[in-house]
Amino acid sequence: MKTLLFAFSFFLGLTLSFAQEDNSLETLKITLPTAVEKANLIKEIEIPLLSSNDPSVSILHDIKSEYWDTTVYNPYKNTTVNFPINITFNDTTFASPVLNQKVITSRYGWRRGRPHKGIDIDLITGDSVVSVLDGIVRFARYSHGHGKTVVVRHYNGLETTYAHLSHIAVKINDTLKKGQYLGKGGNTGRSTGSHLHLATSYKGEFIHPEYLFNFDDTNTIRSQNLWVTRKWTRPSYHSSRRLSKLALFETKEQALASLEKQRKVYVVRKGDTLSRISKRNKTSIAAICRTNKIKRTATLRIGQKLILEL
Repeated sequence: MKTLLFAFSFFLGLTLSFAQEDNSLETLKITLPTAVEKANLIKEIEIPLLSSNDPSVSILHDIKSEYWDTTVYNPYKNTTVNFPINITFNDTTFASPVLNQKVITSRYGWRRGRPHKGIDIDLITGDSVVSVLDGIVRFARYSHGHGKTVVVRHYNGLETTYAHLSHIAVKINDTLKKGQYLGKGGNTGRSTGSHLHLATSYKGEFIHPEYLFNFDDTNTIRSQNLWVTRKWTRPSYHSSRRLSKLALFETKEQALASLEKQRKVYVVRKGDTLSRISKRNKTSIAAICRTNKIKRTATLRIGQKLILEL
């Protein structure tokens, strides 16, 4: 019997090794000797093989192997990220984080002189909040400013934050499925009313959630392969009052080419104010001031040239 098991193990290992080299194989057939009433019968089994080159096959990796700190909100503070950032999705849709209709009350961008690094979705205290994608809970505790907060790390490296909760229903290291309940919405932390603050980040870089997800009734992921430029990680480029004009980059070449198009020269005309210029060009006052090294109270002159980062 030992000899038979050894021979079978050797044959199986040899065949699997060969199958790794030949991705055209779809199945592996193995014949096993079976003793029935002292007569040797041959039984054949067939094992399906999956090629690693098949895009439908998800290769899981250990998302807890790096920067898995369950005590701090952002464990990536001392790391740097090279732009553009590539984020891929296996899913084409996501689960709405709230079960009622999604009403965005404040967007990612500059708000009241401060960066708002997420979107606010209206809800009533006690409403259920769910995970938008499969993942593992990395952080589940009270966080300064955010109140009761859950952070889920997903299998593509993206993290989603669910803040201002009234109740946390999960523990660190819990595995969640897309749409799985994680807590109740509320008004904890620095908040002026009950709502869900939803943030998306990758290795510590916060990304405009509406660049990744379409928050209408379709709940679609905008692309399964996205390249994120620095613009979509800087709130000063955006206004929290309206959705920025979207220009999705699905290749690295598109993302790099866009960097040349994001700056333009604007010549100040009669009647112009920083507010009018920002609205007309869909950028924020903060971005105009930062790029041109002027204050919000600066007086504009007719003919003055301003650099706009769009």
